[in-house]
Amino acid sequence: MPKIALSGRTDVGLKRANNEDTFVVKPELSFCLVADGMGGAAAGELASRIFAETAYELLLSGADKLSEAAIPRMVKTVFVESNQRILDHVQKEPEHSGMGCTAEIMVFFDGGFILGHIGDSRTYRFRNGQLRQLTKDHSLVQNMVDQGMITPEEARVHSHRNVILRAVGIEKQASPDLIKGKTQSGDMYLMCSDGLTDMVEDTLIREVLLNDISLPQKVEGFIELAKLAGGVDNITVVLSQVM
Repeated sequence: MPKIALSGRTDVGLKRANNEDTFVVKPELSFCLVADGMGGAAAGELASRIFAETAYELLLSGADKLSEAAIPRMVKTVFVESNQRILDHVQKEPEHSGMGCTAEIMVFFDGGFILGHIGDSRTYRFRNGQLRQLTKDHSLVQNMVDQGMITPEEARVHSHRNVILRAVGIEKQASPDLIKGKTQSGDMYLMCSDGLTDMVEDTLIREVLLNDISLPQKVEGFIELAKLAGGVDNITVVLSQVM
């Protein structure tokens, strides 16, 4: 088992009545996740919880079989199974039509990780003072940036910045990105919902990660920064550090 320190927190923010985000940190299983629900009120909250519960259930049951080669298949299965469970729920409860969630899940093994990503929640790596975004948003404005129609700065304030092109529970097939990487001692990985990244720019994220404070203090700092900037959405932050 790799030695990974994990810390996470979720906050409703300053404008929303309920929190549709969910996070899981399980150092004993070397995995963590963030899911950001959509679909309104109980439906979004339920979708993110279904993803989290499915992931924990599958990773717990398969923990003794999780070789480096098997982890990508397991992560993909988490998305496929939770996608189907959400669709099944909507079929039984049509008033929850449109519910779904964005999701990040990271499973560590000795010397590396597998990251599953869908939607506009994000995962960053902080190594040797350098911050790098590992995921690409599955969003309308990201497509517009890729096509040169708008700049990244314009995307941050665009009126359609919350239009998501991929999510769990919306289509018949879930299509996550699977990212494999090598870890180094001292690496930090930040997973977060857009409640953080819509409010706090990457330069400020890097400053927090540079601070010589504990992981829980860094997590708390991110939450407070997002709230100081307006806290218009739920804010969820998970930090992991390779020991």
